[in-house]
Amino acid sequence: MPLAVVSLIWDAQHSSGPQHVKYDDDGYYLVRFPYGQQESYDPWNMHAARRDGDTSEFPDSRSGLIHPSHEGWGVLSAMVHWSKDGEPHEYRARFVRDPLGDGYDSTATTDAAETGGGQYKAYMWQMFVYPDVPLGLKVSARGKGDTKIRTPLLHAQFKLAIHTDVMTP
Repeated sequence: MPLAVVSLIWDAQHSSGPQHVKYDDDGYYLVRFPYGQQESYDPWNMHAARRDGDTSEFPDSRSGLIHPSHEGWGVLSAMVHWSKDGEPHEYRARFVRDPLGDGYDSTATTDAAETGGGQYKAYMWQMFVYPDVPLGLKVSARGKGDTKIRTPLLHAQFKLAIHTDVMTP
């Protein structure tokens, strides 16, 4: 079964420190990923710095996008490690189609309470993906009373595997 894969990684230890969360109008933050150095796998250029004549630089918002190389059944996965700064009570994540455009469509929103140890969260979702619809991972940390907290990220991964030969009856 043919598979097109992209695997992005960002880590505070290999960068200039934590990724500071700044919320968008929807109350979520689009996680950013560097181009080149920390990427573990992107042979299809789904996370290219230059696309459609425009150039993006980490950590601008476009550095948070995966542009599917093929149409097919996409398996999305992510992992986020949060700092405990700000005393968050709840952690949220969602996969989003077209997070910077007019077709914003969130799916697979998950929330989880804080745990007694480190705040390490993993997520997975499956859906159809299309080359003209970019994907993003958005996160949010909330305090009691649904207050958004600017808790920094320490580590993040975002992966997409596209099954390109979906059968039809």
